Amino acid sequence: MAKTKENNLANPTDVMLEVQSLCKYFPVKAGIFQSKHSVVKAVDKVSFQIKKGKTLGLVGESGCGKTTTGRTIIKLYRPTDGRILFEGKDITDFTRAQMIPVRRKIQMIFQDPYASLNPRMTVGDIIGESIDIHKLLKGSARRERIEHLLRRVGLNKEHINRYPHEFSGGQRQRIGIARALAVEPSLIICDEPISALDVSIQAQIINMLEELQEDLGLTYLFIAHDLSMVKHISNEIGVMYLGQLVELGDADEVYDTPLHPYTKALLSAVPIPDPERTRAHRRIVLQGELPSPIDPPSGCHFRTRCPSAMDICAKEQPLLLDVKGRGRKVACHLYRDQQEKPLVKEETK
Repeated sequence: MAKTKENNLANPTDVMLEVQSLCKYFPVKAGIFQSKHSVVKAVDKVSFQIKKGKTLGLVGESGCGKTTTGRTIIKLYRPTDGRILFEGKDITDFTRAQMIPVRRKIQMIFQDPYASLNPRMTVGDIIGESIDIHKLLKGSARRERIEHLLRRVGLNKEHINRYPHEFSGGQRQRIGIARALAVEPSLIICDEPISALDVSIQAQIINMLEELQEDLGLTYLFIAHDLSMVKHISNEIGVMYLGQLVELGDADEVYDTPLHPYTKALLSAVPIPDPERTRAHRRIVLQGELPSPIDPPSGCHFRTRCPSAMDICAKEQPLLLDVKGRGRKVACHLYRDQQEKPLVKEETK
């Protein structure tokens, strides 16, 4: 598995990506003059880091802000607040021109293999476009690079002159992966790359991503719904709810001993292949609907669906803090007495 293998990096403890209190708010406009009515806090003060050659899995319900987080990191969306540090360099306020060399190192695999490929371009032009933009190779060297990438992702060099509509969904996603690898990136944001694929194809794609990571020393931010797949490929797991990170820790520990009530509910819904274990397994069914991100509940956003909600949950928003002796971070008042207090308190205005 990806999380147990060794890589050939000189110092695997170095941090490749660090996100500090990242926010992305979208204005909601209303009225004849389309004036600003309110904001959707799609990503609200999210912080994490990914070490070189490792994988952070980001999970949560649809609409929790996972994809927006990935798109904001790569600057497809401009951050509202917070900092994005890539290889120790703050790229938060980089202009489009400054981002060009950075985007060679940060690539993205998109969720929909049908919508992410230009139907009017051949496979060779799709993969070679980024090579041309960054002026890496020309002529026969460019074609050899494209053919090599096609073989690397399990396709044939004869596919170079075909169009996307001639391929299956799994083959299209392989083309998307080849496109991401074309400029030799160090970080790849995988935005639910397997959610639109058949189960058998999902396993093939995951195994290929693991092989590529081992061979090329890649770092992944892996965004997905499938919790079992996330555990398989990830070193660490972050759980998001309504734009906020509620739990973060080692993949095995998060799965074996979840702390946050929302994480427990998510994991209880994962299918178990053993019938006897399934009968003994208690599924946690959350009551109520997912709150609106335009008008989230006061205090803890999860309190309206939480079976363990307390009075303090409505008054005070829990911070994502380290739990003493567990090596984990959780944003929950249930662990208030077990959490390491922040070194510097925020000033109250």
